[in-house]
Amino acid sequence: MAESKNSNLDYISGKESSKISRENRKITKKLDGFYYRKKPLEEEYVTRMRDINNVVEFEDLCTYFYTDIGTVKAVDGVSFDVPQGKTVGVVGESGCGKSVTSLSLMQLLQRPQGQIVSGQIRVNLGDRAWDVTKMTPALMQEIRGNKISMIFQEPMTSLNPVFRIGMQINEVNELHNTSLSKEEVHSRTIEMLKLVGIADPEAIARCYPHELSGGMRQRVMIAMALACSPKLIIADEPTTALDVTIQAQILELLRNLKEKINSSIMLITHDLGVIAEVADFVVVMYAGRIIERGTAEEVFLRPCHPYTIGLQDSKPAVNKRVERLYSIPGNVPNPIDLPDYCYFKDRCEKCVEACSGNYPPEYKLTETHSVSCYRCKDGANG
Repeated sequence: MAESKNSNLDYISGKESSKISRENRKITKKLDGFYYRKKPLEEEYVTRMRDINNVVEFEDLCTYFYTDIGTVKAVDGVSFDVPQGKTVGVVGESGCGKSVTSLSLMQLLQRPQGQIVSGQIRVNLGDRAWDVTKMTPALMQEIRGNKISMIFQEPMTSLNPVFRIGMQINEVNELHNTSLSKEEVHSRTIEMLKLVGIADPEAIARCYPHELSGGMRQRVMIAMALACSPKLIIADEPTTALDVTIQAQILELLRNLKEKINSSIMLITHDLGVIAEVADFVVVMYAGRIIERGTAEEVFLRPCHPYTIGLQDSKPAVNKRVERLYSIPGNVPNPIDLPDYCYFKDRCEKCVEACSGNYPPEYKLTETHSVSCYRCKDGANG
């Protein structure tokens, strides 16, 4: 991709922008040509799980956005697993690549700018496994909403304002369960609304989205996601727009539903409190990369990366009185012009000499706990 010659990335000339656009069109046309190909061969997308106990395996995933001022590396080499029946929390500040990772799995990227450039996303379908990065839109239709479903950030913008709630949930059942009659589809919709704790499901099914409260709309979104009993539920900031009381109810609901239908949850949030309450495993992202991952106990009780430690220090504590909450200094690096060294170095208060070198590799502290930080090199296994 052509990069701007101007060192000031706040300004780019029209000539430079046009040159970058032409280069980007060549790249995106090639990537789209593969994505929209007709009659894909089975061997192109059929794969094998590294561990059959995982529902999804991300391996070296790279998702870029080709803009008129350069390439945004929104997700750059992300690798982690979502085990069967477990909740994996993906945490990090806004713009770190959490939602883009989930949108890559669902193949809901804004094309042609957004593209999966490399890597694998292996989905376990029981008797077989498919690589999402090699699948066409027609193939994705078989698993999106059926095997993998998503609860989006803001239900008011995700629900269609001109259709009743019942019709929108019916559509999911009709699309993925073609053998069901209209009466069976309606019964399934009412059953789902009951499952998420809605007291009068028949009346709610006749309502429009604007007639419901924020908590009720979020329950409807969860009911829609659960309609086909998926193996994985992606919850993208499911409690952001809700007050604390409703937030606790939604988290409790997700926890109970996971056990009822034996599914896994990939919970995306910037709220460490939410992660600590419900997650079994935690993935911490920063500037498109994973900087620390491990079990919830390891990450919360023994955080090792300075960024993870900073996130925890910036969270208010009930039993601790401070004059001012800690704030991580500095700003996130420009995603179009990322440095060669550790992305957190310019904000880090615990730098060592090695931090000025190449980006740190992942150091394994235990079987489940790994950190990308030179400070942890001596404590790594092997």
